[in-house]
Amino acid sequence: MLITKRVAPPIGEKRVTVRNLDWPAYQQLRSLLEHRTHARLTYDRGTLEITMPLEEHEFASEMIALFVRVLVTEMGLKLKSMGSTTLDREDLKRGAEPDKGFYIQNQQIVAGRTVDLATDPAPDLIVEVDITNTDIDKNEFYASMGVPEFWRFNGREWRIYQLQGQTYVECDLPPTFPIVEKTDLYHFLEACQQDEIAAESNFRAWVRQKLAQL
Repeated sequence: MLITKRVAPPIGEKRVTVRNLDWPAYQQLRSLLEHRTHARLTYDRGTLEITMPLEEHEFASEMIALFVRVLVTEMGLKLKSMGSTTLDREDLKRGAEPDKGFYIQNQQIVAGRTVDLATDPAPDLIVEVDITNTDIDKNEFYASMGVPEFWRFNGREWRIYQLQGQTYVECDLPPTFPIVEKTDLYHFLEACQQDEIAAESNFRAWVRQKLAQL
């Protein structure tokens, strides 16, 4: 008889969902929670999801941001990091505090000032770590905001989406950084678990070598 041990799925965040909440109520609740908790809010046309990130979530989020920063630096690109800055679009009745947001191609448009989504473009790249299930369709959500590139990571798989028209198309390679493959991120995250400094140094050297071969 073969006996297998059931492995519990990883828990990267805790979530609470509130429904039938109008825009003014969402704004009021966001204001109340802003300085009292590290929770992140996503509001989608009446549905509010409150996410409390745990260690696995935060580790993946921070290391993916480091992955992006190394690539931007070594490829000679520009960067404005938005972190988890609230992206509110009252006209869409949608608002979010993504794990990470970046201006890269449009960095010069928003450099040196506060972003205003009423007139400025959406971030060029949004990263979301969703290790546990979310009730909100994040692909439709960020596509409606016009985010050109969207990365999702569930603790195991990196999925890459590029906006084409009004919907996302899944890609094998990240459009902004076509020199890397999915396995490169997996190896980087694995190395970071042992030593973040060494992992960054080694990845930076690898990127330089890769660029030199082009």
